[in-house]
Amino acid sequence: MSKIVTEVTGAYALMDSLVKHSVSHIFGYPGGAILPIYDELYRWEKKEMLTHILARHEQGAAHAADGYARSTGKVGVCFATSGPGATNLVSGIATAQMDSVPMVLITGQVARPFIGTDAFQEVDIFGITMPIVKHSYVVRDPRDMSMIVAEAFYIAQHGRPGPVLIDIPKDVGLEKFQYIPVGVGEVNLPGCRPIISFKTKQIFKIVKLIEQSRQPLLYVGGGSIISGAHEIILELATLCQIPITTTLMGKGILDEKHELCLGMLGMHGTAYANFAVSECDLLIALGARFDDRVTGKLDEFACNAQVIHIDIDPAEVGKNRIPQVAIVGDVKNIIEELVETIKKDSVRFVDQTRSWKERILIWKQQYPLLIPKEVNTLSPQEIISSLNFYASSAYFTTDVGQHQMWAAQFLNVLPRHWISSAGLGTMGYGLPAAIGVQVAYPNKTVVCISGDASFQMNLQELGTISQYNLPIKIIIINNKWQGMVRQWQQAFYGERYSHSNMECGSPNFIELAEAFGIKGMKLDTRSEISNVLKSCLEYDGPYLLDCKVVEDENCYPMVAPGKSNSQMIGVAKTVNKINPVPYNYSS
Repeated sequence: MSKIVTEVTGAYALMDSLVKHSVSHIFGYPGGAILPIYDELYRWEKKEMLTHILARHEQGAAHAADGYARSTGKVGVCFATSGPGATNLVSGIATAQMDSVPMVLITGQVARPFIGTDAFQEVDIFGITMPIVKHSYVVRDPRDMSMIVAEAFYIAQHGRPGPVLIDIPKDVGLEKFQYIPVGVGEVNLPGCRPIISFKTKQIFKIVKLIEQSRQPLLYVGGGSIISGAHEIILELATLCQIPITTTLMGKGILDEKHELCLGMLGMHGTAYANFAVSECDLLIALGARFDDRVTGKLDEFACNAQVIHIDIDPAEVGKNRIPQVAIVGDVKNIIEELVETIKKDSVRFVDQTRSWKERILIWKQQYPLLIPKEVNTLSPQEIISSLNFYASSAYFTTDVGQHQMWAAQFLNVLPRHWISSAGLGTMGYGLPAAIGVQVAYPNKTVVCISGDASFQMNLQELGTISQYNLPIKIIIINNKWQGMVRQWQQAFYGERYSHSNMECGSPNFIELAEAFGIKGMKLDTRSEISNVLKSCLEYDGPYLLDCKVVEDENCYPMVAPGKSNSQMIGVAKTVNKINPVPYNYSS
């Protein structure tokens, strides 16, 4: 039995429990109902046991905790007060839920006697967030605090990760009681499904399908990143000579210079990845969920292929595509078992995919990603590809839109170095997420790629960057539009550009940065790209670079809604660009 500590408050029990779960950083914003917790936090910070990062908006705090979690694999922790403080977390919670990010979000609540009376700043955040959390709690008794925190951390990380909400009434934080702390992992959750153990006979079924296949393809999603399966997946691909394509969430699973890598597939994936998935005879899905942005017209997605689906979440298996073989479990563990089985007779896999790889190589040569290099204009593709060259080992966060897709196409990143809102597509995510990553890795290069529209969603977080002197490099791809909205309006809505132009009312981003004490610079000509990017990346402190790019540049290839992946818009058009240059990650 743990030692009893007499007469501590609920707030003390919370802080002690967080420290026991190895929490070092908390992102948040104080307010009335959570003040007892912040008052206790003050003491723990004085003892240098915790560090709080003050966001300028609760949504920013949630995204920062999210970025921290994605880049480290640890649980991100966020504080907010009741009422509007709690509701401001909603987009951040939904973002984490959609992308399977482990987070614990702690909200203040009005005192227990006032719950249900429409008291000042009272909202039912438990009910509001129920559809977008993995689990949630309202702490009714401070004696339950330590156990609830232990359960929350376990649930957030167990199986498919996700956000867990803990709502704490104000008087629970103040109430004293005899404290019996609960150790890490000391939980009893009969309703929490154990990770299913797979059967060896399922592995043999997979081996048999691979043996029979002549055009196999590995389709790798974010679950493989979460599992830490990058090394074993590369080993599998190399043993069997199977090409790999990734989802937006799976980006970083392997070096995209590798001959077996096809880059991202889907709506803005590479042409050769989309052709490959349309022509493959065996699709091996690893930690992927057959999202609509990947599949296009679902009944024509890999329609000639048998499907193997490996995922830790049983709810995803068979949800959108019925597989011939399904295994529920941890991707890394399953692929390790598969590789060991294959190694016993690896010779049989040497030549069977040769013609398939040769065919894919022809597609790569015929339909490469292209960088427009017109003399008097600045293309977003060239800026992002140059970033890839000068900051090859950086952590990259993005906002959402065209710049996000160009970044996915032209960046070659390491595992957990790609931080982007994929499932929910949350504009305003990139800047606060970069704060979380930089806090986690203070000595690493963190680059936020944003658009002028997305940046304005959470630009107040420049204050947080300034306060903590976080050396984040902010690259704004400024085309004066909500770029992806404009592209869709051009392609599908008769060029009726309804409220997508952002030029009128946009701030001078350089002066804005300087108002926060952050260095700002403009980039508007091709000849300056190398020098300006080097200056930005080498600067010892935060830096904002406003890149004035071509306004009407579209992101291609593109799979139109309702079309199959092989029916891409813009593949032929890119060939007609002035001075197009096929993209090479190493140059």
